[in-house]
Amino acid sequence: MKRVLVVSDSHGAVDKLDLILSKQPQAKIVFHLGDGTRDLELVKHKYPDKYFHCVEGNWEQAWRMIGDLPEYIVDEIEGKRFFACHGHTFLVKYGLSSLVEIAKAEKASVALYGHTHRQDTHHRDGILFFNPGSVREGKFGAIDVAENGILPVLLNLD
Repeated sequence: MKRVLVVSDSHGAVDKLDLILSKQPQAKIVFHLGDGTRDLELVKHKYPDKYFHCVEGNWEQAWRMIGDLPEYIVDEIEGKRFFACHGHTFLVKYGLSSLVEIAKAEKASVALYGHTHRQDTHHRDGILFFNPGSVREGKFGAIDVAENGILPVLLNLD
């Protein structure tokens, strides 16, 4: 089994992001879903055993904080296909229909998104949709991945 840590929307809350990373030593794969990837750049050197995926959020886009981050990433973990994006380009604040379509087209098992700052986990059309919430608000998530399934967990620093 592998634990995947999912964070998003840290918006300068470097201390909270660092605390989350330190509290999840078993998570060797980390997705930062944008709006604070610069925060991750400031602390990731402390976690050489972790592999980091980052996507561009609207914050990075507006301020050109980190160059050349992708809009989305697709990766396979333990035989499950993960699609990760910030969500703003798929208009997730107004519904998930665009995200559902791209996740299906990418043959995703899991679709990770942020932007709304609201934690969410649900299944739709055979895909797990997962929003960890905002690190700035102490919210994050983890997904345990094994051959026989996927277990999403929404977490809070409190």
